[in-house]
Amino acid sequence: MARDNLLTKIINKSLSKFLSLPENKDRSIGNPKKFLIVRQHNQLGDLLAGVSLFRAIKETFPESHITLIVSPFNYPGLIKNKFIDRLFIFDKTKLFHPPYFKSFKKIIKDDYDVVVVPVVVSISFTSNLIAGLSNAKIKIGPSSLDGKKNSSAYFFDRRVDIDWRTHPDSNVSERSLDIVRPFGITTKNYQSEITFDKSDKKIAIEFIAKLKKDNDEILIGLHVGAGKIPNRWSLLKFADLIFRLNQSFNAKFYLTGSTLDWEDINFLKQKINFEPGEFINKPIPSVAALISLSNLFISNDTGIMHVAGTTETPQISIFGPTNPLNWAPIGKNKFFIRKSDLIDDVSVDDVFKLAEKILNRQLKEENIG
Repeated sequence: MARDNLLTKIINKSLSKFLSLPENKDRSIGNPKKFLIVRQHNQLGDLLAGVSLFRAIKETFPESHITLIVSPFNYPGLIKNKFIDRLFIFDKTKLFHPPYFKSFKKIIKDDYDVVVVPVVVSISFTSNLIAGLSNAKIKIGPSSLDGKKNSSAYFFDRRVDIDWRTHPDSNVSERSLDIVRPFGITTKNYQSEITFDKSDKKIAIEFIAKLKKDNDEILIGLHVGAGKIPNRWSLLKFADLIFRLNQSFNAKFYLTGSTLDWEDINFLKQKINFEPGEFINKPIPSVAALISLSNLFISNDTGIMHVAGTTETPQISIFGPTNPLNWAPIGKNKFFIRKSDLIDDVSVDDVFKLAEKILNRQLKEENIG
């Protein structure tokens, strides 16, 4: 750790000689047209929860053009996003490939008015460096995060202190705006957004047609995996939940996930007495399209939770160690359940009763209509 800190200090001292900018306290940025946003340091869920930032820029500057730099891991949810005009995937492993390096250099050396490095979880030296190397006239980034100084703040001429310690329960969709609010960039709509097109909807409709034989059947989707083990609700509880919902409603079920979830999915299928649909390894926009056509979606606290959060479909998110006030999707019909840091303290009855209430209300509204 001491060696890493020493190396960081040496790198910062060297780079600051060439890339250091004098701080400008002015919060007026004029009428910028071209924005570069660097978010290669966030996970998929973090990025999706922060779509409010892109919306705020477009609402504040309707004629603006946004270029977004992302990573090979977080880009899938933004590939068709209506707020993003250009997407570039930053892959460190390809920087020594001349064609890739040339395309990366072309992106960052474009004539931007403003570059922004948002902060929601941690400060990223790599993202700061990319901003510092860009040709943007105005460079906005963190001066500190929750009292911890950003050692590479010298890359930015407009520096913002970010401190959520006095607002520990604020949602990440709001926090994403804190880096630009001082410059008059904001929105009242904090909901996330995944843009899917006709081809995505066609994939979803064809999947549903194979799964549902009766138009009166309701459609329930579930995501039983999670990248972080503490965020995984018991598969036995998921199986029990599915069994109870199947007993109570005329429903069809499907599971979302990737190849990494096969073991969990196969285990779950062994515990229930019917075959759910499997929507596996599908593009994120197609997953969003399918969820948007569902009656209910239930998931752990993970990336797909944020995908579901971009739709109007009623949703139940099951939480353990993470603060749902920070991370749960916001909006109408978005619900979460948390009992403690142990996710399995949430009972099957907790989730079933909420799901039952949601579905019965839908059925009642349909009958009235």
